[in-house]
Amino acid sequence: MLTGLAPLIDSHTRLLILGSFPGVASLASQQYYGHPQNSFWKMLHAIWPDGPSMAVDSSYQNRSKWLLSKRVGLWDVYAACERAGSLDSAIRNAKLNDFSSLKMRCPKLQAIAHNGGESFRHSRHTVSLGLPVFKLPSTSPANASMSFERKLAAWREVFDAQGLV
Repeated sequence: MLTGLAPLIDSHTRLLILGSFPGVASLASQQYYGHPQNSFWKMLHAIWPDGPSMAVDSSYQNRSKWLLSKRVGLWDVYAACERAGSLDSAIRNAKLNDFSSLKMRCPKLQAIAHNGGESFRHSRHTVSLGLPVFKLPSTSPANASMSFERKLAAWREVFDAQGLV
């Protein structure tokens, strides 16, 4: 059984991005979106060019602080699961994270955005928080059918709607 990462949130978080479960590279480095081919950090750098990207010499700690300063948090829908490799389709016996304390931990939380289809499959749990819930195109390298530009437009639309751009 694999265990996921702790949420990257604080009391100023307005938008929470939920992935499914960290891949092998992310678990090994204990970093959200730690695989260099995942376009998550590149996506955020395109939305906010002032920030550190994975391509720039920037530590995960700096990227995390920067993200929180933008009032965006990260977590996953699964707390634990069994999985060989990194593909969502290989996830078995998954245990969901407990979202019930999110509003207390993030009193300014205004919306939740699911990064990809596997995460969004559990939107019924996040909708129960009474917040707007969005489905974003996955930043995973496995989602190669959609161009970066199309993904960016969808991500920017959600961030703009939340007053974060």
